[in-house]
Amino acid sequence: MTCHTSSSGCDLEKLESLSDDSITEISENWNGFCSLSEALLKGSGDLSFSDEFVMRAKNLCKHGLSSLVEQHFLRCIEEIFERNGAKRFWSYFEPYRNAAPSETNKDLILEEEIQQVICKALEEISSQKQFQEKCLLLLARALQSYEEDKLQGQANPDSTRVYLFSKYQLIVSSVLLASLPHHFPGILHWYFKGRLEELSTIAAANSEDEEELGMDDKMDLDEKSKLPYKCGDMDSDINHKYTVFSENNKLVKNIGMVVRNLRNIGFTSMAEDAYASAIFFLLKDKVHDLAFDDYRSSVLESIKAWIQVVPLQFLRALLDYLGDFTNCNDPSPGLKSPLASHPSLCYSGTGIPSEGLVRWQLRLEYYAYETLQDLRIAKLFEIIVDYPDSAPAIEDLKQCLEYTGQHSKLVDSFISSLRYRLLTAGASTNDILHQYVSTIKALRTIDPAGVFLEAVGEPIREYLRGRKDTIKCIVTMLTDGTGGNPNGPGSSGDSLLEELNRDEESQENTTVDDDINSDDKQAWINAQNWEPDPVEADPSKGSRYRRKVDILGMIVGIIGSKDQLVNEYRVMLAEKLLNKSDYDIDAEIRTLELLKIHFGESSMQKCEIMLNDLIDSKRTNTNIKATIKHQPQPEQRDLDVSLDNLNATIISSNFWPPIQDEAVNLPEPVEQLLTDYAKRYTEVKTPRKLIWKKNLGSVKLELQFEDRAMQFNVTPLHASIIMQFQDQKKWISKNLAAAVGVPVDVLNRRINFWISKGVLAESMGADSADHTFTLMETMNDTGKSGTIDGGCEELLAGEDDGERSVASVEDQLRKEMTVYEKFITGMLTNFGSMALDRIHNTLKMFCIADPTYDKSLQQLQSFLSGLVAEEKLEFRDGMYFLKK
Repeated sequence: MTCHTSSSGCDLEKLESLSDDSITEISENWNGFCSLSEALLKGSGDLSFSDEFVMRAKNLCKHGLSSLVEQHFLRCIEEIFERNGAKRFWSYFEPYRNAAPSETNKDLILEEEIQQVICKALEEISSQKQFQEKCLLLLARALQSYEEDKLQGQANPDSTRVYLFSKYQLIVSSVLLASLPHHFPGILHWYFKGRLEELSTIAAANSEDEEELGMDDKMDLDEKSKLPYKCGDMDSDINHKYTVFSENNKLVKNIGMVVRNLRNIGFTSMAEDAYASAIFFLLKDKVHDLAFDDYRSSVLESIKAWIQVVPLQFLRALLDYLGDFTNCNDPSPGLKSPLASHPSLCYSGTGIPSEGLVRWQLRLEYYAYETLQDLRIAKLFEIIVDYPDSAPAIEDLKQCLEYTGQHSKLVDSFISSLRYRLLTAGASTNDILHQYVSTIKALRTIDPAGVFLEAVGEPIREYLRGRKDTIKCIVTMLTDGTGGNPNGPGSSGDSLLEELNRDEESQENTTVDDDINSDDKQAWINAQNWEPDPVEADPSKGSRYRRKVDILGMIVGIIGSKDQLVNEYRVMLAEKLLNKSDYDIDAEIRTLELLKIHFGESSMQKCEIMLNDLIDSKRTNTNIKATIKHQPQPEQRDLDVSLDNLNATIISSNFWPPIQDEAVNLPEPVEQLLTDYAKRYTEVKTPRKLIWKKNLGSVKLELQFEDRAMQFNVTPLHASIIMQFQDQKKWISKNLAAAVGVPVDVLNRRINFWISKGVLAESMGADSADHTFTLMETMNDTGKSGTIDGGCEELLAGEDDGERSVASVEDQLRKEMTVYEKFITGMLTNFGSMALDRIHNTLKMFCIADPTYDKSLQQLQSFLSGLVAEEKLEFRDGMYFLKK
C-alpha cells in the first residue's frame, strides 16, 4: 500500500543502517502504539491516553514508518468494527428474516416493533462509528503534526484528515455490505411505507376542513417541463400551499434521523431506494383507490393534487431536515444525496432544492399517469360498455396516453379483450355492433384521426363479416329507435342514424369560419403542427390531417358495399310498411331523408317510391270512401262488412321487393268487400286495376263468447280460420284446410295461435292424421280457472316465426343466383377445382349476356356456401369441388 505521506516511506535499507538504540526506540514505540490502538478502539469513550497515542504515532513517523502506522490503525478499526459493530447491527434484524409485514396481513404490532428496532440499531452503530471517527481524528492529528514539522508549516491542514476519513467511510460501507442480509431492503421498504401512510393520514385529516384539495394549482405539467431550470413558481407553491409537514414535525424528524443514520453508514442509495419505492407503492395504492371501479368521474387532477400534498411535501420537509440544500459544498462522502440541488440552482436565502423537487414531481406524475393508464386500459372493455357515462374515464385515459405515448399498449390489450370477451359465438350480432359503435365513439375522443381505431376495429369487422345476420342488424341499428341497443329507449328520435347526423352537423358548425382565408390559415396551422403518423397507422389511409372518423362509413365498411345495406333496408322497409295498420310514416320518411344524405338519392329511389305509394294509398282510400257518401247503400246483412272498415295499401310492384304470395280463401263478405273496393278504384284510377295480395295485411277482430269478449289484431289467414267457426263449432283439419284454401301442414302451424289463446281446443280424430278443432264458448270449456269481469281482453298477434310478407335478401339472392348454378357446375366439371376469386372472375368474364353477372364476391361466397350445405359442392383447403 502506498503511504499518503510518501516522502519517507518504508525504506528497509534505512532500517539496516539504524543503530541499536534507534531500533530499540522504534520497537518500544511500535509496541506501545499497537497496544494503545487496541485499548483506544475497544474503550467506551475513554480518550484519557490520547496524548500518549499521538506521541508514539508521531515518533514512528519520524523514523519513516507513517505508512505502517496508518495501515495498522485502519486494519484495527476494520476488525473491531466488523466484530463489535457490523455483527451486532445485523443481529437486530435476524429475528425478522421471515416476518416482514405483508400487504395481505398487516401486523401493526410487528410494524411498530420493526420501527423501534431500526431506530435503535442505527443509533447504536452511528454512535460506534462516531467514536471511531474521534479515534481516527487522533491519528490524523499525529500524522498532520509530523507533516507540519517536516514541511515547516506549509502542509495542507485538512488533506490528511479528508484522506483518512474517506478511507474509513469506505471500510464501514464495505464491511456492512459484505454481510448485508437479503431481507434488510424489504424491512426498510416497509418502514418507510408505514411512515408515509401515517403522513398521508395526517394530510387527509387536515384536508377535510378545506373545500377543495389541490385545485388552485393550475399550472400544466407540459408548461413545467418546458422550464426545467426555472422552477420558482412550483417551489413557491410547494413552500406556501398545503404546508402539512415541516422539518420540525415529530414524524418527519423520526424519518429524517433514520435516513441520516443510513447515509452515515454509507447506505445513501439504499435509503433513497427504500423511501422512493415506498412513495411509488403508496402512489399506486392511491391511484387504484380513486379510480379502480369509478368510470364516471375524472380522477387525474385529484391524483396530481395528492402528489403535491403528500409525497412532495414529505420530500421537501425531509430534505429541509437533512440540510442538503444548506451544505452543498460539504465534502463528506456518503452523506450527500443525489436529490440535493447544485449550488447554482439553489435560491439564495431560501434553501429550497427546487431542481430536486421538480425532478421528483415529474417522476411521480409520470408514474401516476402510467399507473392510471394501465388501470384504464385493463378496464377499457367495461368503460366502453358504459359509454357515454364513462366519458370522464376516457378523457383521463386520453391525457395519460398523450403524456406517456404508449398507444400501442392500448391497441394490443383492447384487441385481446375483444377476442376473448366479445368476438365469441355466445355474443349476439346486435351486441357486437353496439359495442363497435361505442368503441368508435369512445376512441375518437382519444384518437380523433382514427389511426388506432383502425387497428382496434379490424378484428371486429373481420368477425362480423362471417355472420349471416350482420347486414340486417346494421340496418336495424341505424333505423330503429333504440340505436342498436336492445335495452335502450324506444324513442324514434334516438336512432343511430339521427345521432350521427347531429354529430356531423355539430362538427360542420364548429368548423365554419367567415374568413375567406380560413382554409389557408388552417393549412398553415397544420403545417406548423405536423407530426408523422404513428407506426400503427395504415399508410393507405393518408395523413392524420386528411383523415376523419366517419362512424357510418366504418359500419358500412363491415359489409363492403352500400348496395347490400340499401337492399336490406328496402326489404325491412317493405316488411314494416305492409304490416302497418295505418298510414303514419313520418318516422320512415325522416329515416329515408337521412339515408339519402349518406348514400345518395339515386340509391334510395325505390324506397322513396315505396313511401310515396303509402301516401298515394291514403289519398286514394279517402277518395274512394268519399264516393260512398254520395251513393245509396244496399241494406247490410249481419255478415256484411262496410267499406269504412277497409284500408287498402296500394303498391307499385315493380319497385317493391318480391312479395310472398300465399293462396287463401277469405269469407264471402270479405271477398265481396274487396271486389267492391277494386271496382271503385278502377272508376277513380281508370284504367288501373287492383290485384289483391289476400295473405298480406292485418285484421282487427272482436270475438264474442257466452261469457267473455276478446280483441285481436291478426293476419288475414288467422282471421279466415277463426271465422269458419262462426257457423260450424267443430272442424276436422283436412276439411278446415280445404275451406280456408291452404295445405294441412300450414293450417296446423297457424291454428296453434288460437289454441294457445284458449279460443279453440284440439283433439285427435279417428284417423291419426286428422285433428279435430272445437270452439270454446265458455271459460269452463277451456279448463282454465278464473272469473269473468265483463271486460274485453285485447291481444295482438304477430306473424308466425319464419313467415314474412317480403322475400328476404338471402332468398332473393338465392333465386337470382340459381341461373348461374349450371355455369358453376360446368366450370368445376372442366377444371376439377376452383378458388372463390377464380369462379368470380370467370363468371364476370363469360356471363355478359342476359342475365349479366353483377354480384359481389361476398354474395357469390354466400351462394356457394348454400350449395355446399345442400351437398352439391365440397369445400376443402380454400377450393370448391363437385360433390361425388
